[in-house]
Amino acid sequence: MTRFQFDIHATDGAARAGTIAMQRGEIRTPAFMPVGTAATVKAMKPESVRATGADIILGNTYHLMLRPGAERVARLGGLHRLMNWERPILTDSGGYQVMSLSELTKVSEEGVAFASHLDGSRHMLSPERSMEVQRLLGSDIVMAFDQLVPATATRDQAAEAMERSMRWAKRSRDGFDGGDDHAAKAALFGIQQGGLDEPLRKASAEALIDIGFDGYAIGGLAVGEGHDAMCAVLDYAPGQLPVDKPRYLMGVGKPDDIVEAVRRGVDMFDCVLPTRSGRTGQAFTADGPINIRNARFAEDQEPLDPDCNCPTCTGYSRAYVHHLVRSGEILGAMLMTEHNLSFYQRLMQGLRDAIGEGRFIAHAASFLDRYRKGKAAA
Repeated sequence: MTRFQFDIHATDGAARAGTIAMQRGEIRTPAFMPVGTAATVKAMKPESVRATGADIILGNTYHLMLRPGAERVARLGGLHRLMNWERPILTDSGGYQVMSLSELTKVSEEGVAFASHLDGSRHMLSPERSMEVQRLLGSDIVMAFDQLVPATATRDQAAEAMERSMRWAKRSRDGFDGGDDHAAKAALFGIQQGGLDEPLRKASAEALIDIGFDGYAIGGLAVGEGHDAMCAVLDYAPGQLPVDKPRYLMGVGKPDDIVEAVRRGVDMFDCVLPTRSGRTGQAFTADGPINIRNARFAEDQEPLDPDCNCPTCTGYSRAYVHHLVRSGEILGAMLMTEHNLSFYQRLMQGLRDAIGEGRFIAHAASFLDRYRKGKAAA
């Protein structure tokens, strides 16, 4: 069976449509990966996530190593069996979380010593431990361990973190390859760093290519730099990475950000936005996001999005969902999340179709014009 194979079926400008083949199934690209941080996509059953069109989901090393524990997950048969998800899972290495969630961290060449945000217990997450945890979880796509810096970091700080991340990338590669038979079934992605600096990102890409990975992520964005700065980096960063490997933009994002990134050659995305927004009352529509809590929806009998055929939109009115969300009912979060994930998967299918049919530029322009006009009027 195929361990990992990426085929590009069509291109339109820099945009690419393809397929990643793995033992647990195919992943159509451009792909959006719903985030299941703690072995669950919040407010959704796994079969419902699959029904939206998702081919792969994301789990997180940091959260799962703390609770329920990677060794326990392994004893229970691995993450796929534990959560009843038979398709591919990508696991984030934990680098972002140790920097963002723990108030007490100490970065050294060994790794990151940190205090758990749950109980204050002390832990060390190193490239080797990250690879071990992801192996115990049974991840299909393993992410190299890296150091993230905020958008406010100086160039010297970004350079230091990038260089350390490249040394950690080599240790991640060695740890992954030495982890019994897991490497024969899984893939390993490296993560490009370098902040907003083009030469630093070029140096990072060259170091990663020299080590060799199955895919390459663009890290260090969606950390407060803003849309324009992100797009400026994406004008060159995907082109610094191998053309025959998947390119994954980590932590992005908003629907218009995804379209702009696909335009620049990105293949994979993840973000908590559709699920988090669903739980807080924001629904994504072709005419921009709407706040279903708004009083104007109290007697609105239209679906959340008239263009959507998801179970929420075909079965329930805005008025009913408004009532559920305003009342704090669990069903409100479930219906909103199901719709948002369906919207994102429909967005990705539309992008794949447009690339395949050679009409991506017109499709992207039409989507962005309508979506941004609606967002501005909201």
